[in-house]
Amino acid sequence: MGKIIFYEGRNFQGRHWECNSDCMDTFKHFNCCNSIRVSGGHWVGYEKPNFMGYQYILNQGEYADHHSWMGYNNCIRSCQMYPPYRGSYRMRVYNRPEMMGQMMEFMEDCPNVYDRYRPPRHLLLATSWRATGSSTSTPNYRGPPVLHAPGEYRACGDWGCHNPMIGSFRRMRSSV
Repeated sequence: MGKIIFYEGRNFQGRHWECNSDCMDTFKHFNCCNSIRVSGGHWVGYEKPNFMGYQYILNQGEYADHHSWMGYNNCIRSCQMYPPYRGSYRMRVYNRPEMMGQMMEFMEDCPNVYDRYRPPRHLLLATSWRATGSSTSTPNYRGPPVLHAPGEYRACGDWGCHNPMIGSFRRMRSSV
């Protein structure tokens, strides 16, 4: 069973709240979040309520301050647990919305899309994921991650991105 604990103070100090299921609005439980302890499961924290805004992928471990989870600030306003996918992995990307244009298919993690596949500058506007994965807009998994649940995303806004470019991606595994 998954469990995440949010602390108002850094280094696991101050008021805290334990959560073991999805929460669309954490504001009623705490005002700010300066440290997190994940003792089970795989979680995504969101900067805004209703699973919106920047996403922070939180695997089992301790995060003593918001910099350790790559947070821009101490705001986590919603969270959800995601199951790691154990089946085969496949991702398709298209260079135009609505699954149109040039398509490329990937079956493994890719730390640098530009070096490995040399896509056109504006590739990756629509995707189809067969596994839970994450992507970043820059190579080598740098920058804010974006979670992708299995499914089709016909436009970049469908997956909650701020930038339609994908520089790296990987599947979410139970051993991560």
